[in-house]
Order: sequence, then C-alpha cells, then structure tokens
Amino acid sequence: MKQLLKRFLLLQPAWLPTVLFIPLLYALGWLAAVPLTLLGLPMDQLSLTGTVLSFALFLLVLPRWAALRWSESRPWAALGICGATPQKRPTPAAALLKGLLIAAGLLTVITSVVLIEGSGDWRGEVDGSHLVNAVLLCLGVGFAEELIFRGWLWEELNRMMGSRRGAIAQASIFSLVHTRFNLGLGAMSGLLIGLFLLGMVLAKQRQADRGSLWGCIGLHGGLVAGWFLLQNILISTNQKLPLWLLGGASIEFNNPIGSPLGIYLLSTTFLLFTKISSKSNA
Repeated sequence: MKQLLKRFLLLQPAWLPTVLFIPLLYALGWLAAVPLTLLGLPMDQLSLTGTVLSFALFLLVLPRWAALRWSESRPWAALGICGATPQKRPTPAAALLKGLLIAAGLLTVITSVVLIEGSGDWRGEVDGSHLVNAVLLCLGVGFAEELIFRGWLWEELNRMMGSRRGAIAQASIFSLVHTRFNLGLGAMSGLLIGLFLLGMVLAKQRQADRGSLWGCIGLHGGLVAGWFLLQNILISTNQKLPLWLLGGASIEFNNPIGSPLGIYLLSTTFLLFTKISSKSNA
C-alpha cells in the first residue's frame, strides 16, 4: 500500500496527483461507506458518512504527501496547524478568536441592514441544540475546508505557480466547488463572485497570521455557524427578500455572500487586509 501511494504521489506531470487526489479520496470514502448500509446505516446518511471517511483518509495521507512532494518533515507546521516557525505566529487560540471576531463583525453589519431595512425581525431565541450544531459547523466545516483549500491546495498551487497566482487559483476552485449551478444567472454569478472574494479574504487572513490556519478556520467557520444561527433562531425574515440584500429572490436562497451587500463587505475586507499587509511589510 505504501508503494502504491508513493507511485501515485510521484506521478508525472506533477499536477496530476493534485487534480486526482480529492476525487479519488471521495470515491474511496463512498465505497467504504456503502457496506455500512448493510449494518443499518440509513441511506440518507450515506453521502455524509462517505465524506467523513474521505476526510479521515485525507488526514492519514497528508503527512506522506508533505514528505514526498514538499520535502516537509513537519507537515502540520507547514499547513499552519501547529508548530513554531522562525516567523512568530499568533497562538492558535488568538488566531481563531481573531477570525471569529471578523466573522461576527461582517454578520453584524448584514443583520443590522436586514433589521433596519425591515426585511426581518429580531427574535433572539436561544436553543441548545442549535448552539451545539453551530459549534460543530464552526469547527467541523471551518477546519476541514480550510485545511483542504487554504492548507493543502494552496500549498500545492504555491509550489506550481507562486503565491499570488496560487491564491487566485485556490479562490477560483473554492468558488466553483461551492456554487449552485441550478440558480438563475444573476444569483449564480453573484455567488461565484462572493465565494471567490471569500477565498481571497481567507488567503489574506492566513498571510496576516504568518502561515497559521486558525484565523481562517475562525473566519470561515464563524460565518457558516453565525449565519446558521441567524437564520434558525435569531432573526425571522420575510418570505420575499430583496436581491440586493441577500442574493436571492426568495427564502429558499438566502446566501448573503452572493449579494451586492456581501460582495461589497468582502471586497472592503480584502482591501483592508491588503492595506494592513502592505504597511506591515514596508
């Protein structure tokens, strides 16, 4: 098995393993999950179980990937999860908190506009089960997706095309993977742009944290978990919401990332990060 993995990782051209890696892991995870249905796994949980197994395989393979393709003996340090570097990184807790605060700030602006504009009412209900789900979303989605996109993928692309082009490429892939193509052209285009900007903001966040991934985890996870809470227990919105406000014409598609408001906020955040980065490097 080790020899097979080594041969795959050293395939030529060098970009081929990068392109095949995630699809192969997903296929293996799904194949591993299918027999579990014979043991009582509900069919509606097959996809989620396959995804979890795929991510577990991803974690197992990463150290070998880093050793063979990046010549890194400390993969988790290279990926920004742990380990000291010559550049002083913020502690994981400090970086995570900073990311969460940025997410809270962005969601506060959106919530304020919703309430002031009259498209929603504040309920402020507290539900323990929703809070637990929000924490799991924050840490689960934030950790998994940031490790894949701003960790592994960006590192791969950096080595192929440099940091700047790699940042643009990872944000483009992040956007395409998450966009819903069954939407109308306007909503789909807005979502593509918004997700691309989020990918660029998260890349800037990691650069600002000197390679630590925890700020990205806090920002990404905080946005996902925060919006989940806002939609489910904190605010009630009208059945029809303006396109400029939340990026969709109905309650079925309320993703602020793809709205003009969300795009404006992400663009502003990106420019602010860029300005701060330029000053710190001056």
